[in-house]
Amino acid sequence: MLDRREMLARSAAVAGLMASAGLFPASALAAWSAPAFEARSLAELVKALGVAVPVDSRDVTVSGPDIAENGAVVPVGAACALPGVKRLLILVEKNPAVLAAAFDVSDAVEANFLTRVKMNQSSNVIAVALMADGKVLFSEKDVKVTLGGCGG
Repeated sequence: MLDRREMLARSAAVAGLMASAGLFPASALAAWSAPAFEARSLAELVKALGVAVPVDSRDVTVSGPDIAENGAVVPVGAACALPGVKRLLILVEKNPAVLAAAFDVSDAVEANFLTRVKMNQSSNVIAVALMADGKVLFSEKDVKVTLGGCGG
């Protein structure tokens, strides 16, 4: 039976072999956008992704605690009730890099994701849905952090 470390090491080795042989899925490579993950503000992120300005929507929901006891592991989620979601993003407004997570969505996947993020300080957490028709919808929630996160 494989333990977690062995499994991760083997997965990384297989991915490396696939990439070196040109067999790595193009969709996986296309999903990575270094400028998006380096954006320091929502405006920079919108520019890096080349999308429209986000519009507040009740169809997009963001979940998370009102008060996070530890900024190093804050559980957050993003969901969209509308059909036609291409990508869901989770942003932490006051982190050094605003984009915390990006999830590609297809018709076979429900647009509802949970993850854990690091938060530098108390901040708005924003869920953004990029739609197939070009619309960009968002919702936000204020999360207060009581212990140090990723920067302090």
